[in-house]
Amino acid sequence: MKQTVMKLTTWGGKRNGAGRKPVGVKAGVWHVTRPGLKPRFPVHVTWRMTGRVWNLRSQRAFRRLQRAFWGSARKVGYRLVHFAVMGNHVHLMVEASDEKQLTSGMRSLGIRIALGLNRMMGTGGRAVSDRYHARIVKTPREVERCVTYLRTNAAKHYQRVGRRDAFTSQVAFMKPRTWLLKRLE
Repeated sequence: MKQTVMKLTTWGGKRNGAGRKPVGVKAGVWHVTRPGLKPRFPVHVTWRMTGRVWNLRSQRAFRRLQRAFWGSARKVGYRLVHFAVMGNHVHLMVEASDEKQLTSGMRSLGIRIALGLNRMMGTGGRAVSDRYHARIVKTPREVERCVTYLRTNAAKHYQRVGRRDAFTSQVAFMKPRTWLLKRLE
């Protein structure tokens, strides 16, 4: 009787070069476990668009972004308190009850942004880049600096010092619930 030799397969498991490749020229946000989110803390989210997306600081694109902001927040239940729309990315100040709601909200927002921008450009495919960057803001000082950054960042980039930026929420887009953001209103 002949004995059969077992041969192990070479696919699967940890190995060099395995895993999801970055989208675009450089890698986006790292694949790390996001920290737990408590409902009392707001989150500063930054999300880049792909290179093929037109300038977001046009009225056509901005109207679509606003619709996406409202629709996503209403459907999922998170609160988008402040935003700043730059040429190729958006900054958001968001309140969510936990990391699951934040993830669900950002997924919904990404889909709505992509659908709106693709409809405007007459194309299809990916409009939002790899992943969003989220930073939990925990102290009053951090929140104040973050909101100030959102309100003044465009003036710095587009030389509009002293003038109101139409693509930035100067007052709350949605009424905040957290104490950290309420105190700034």
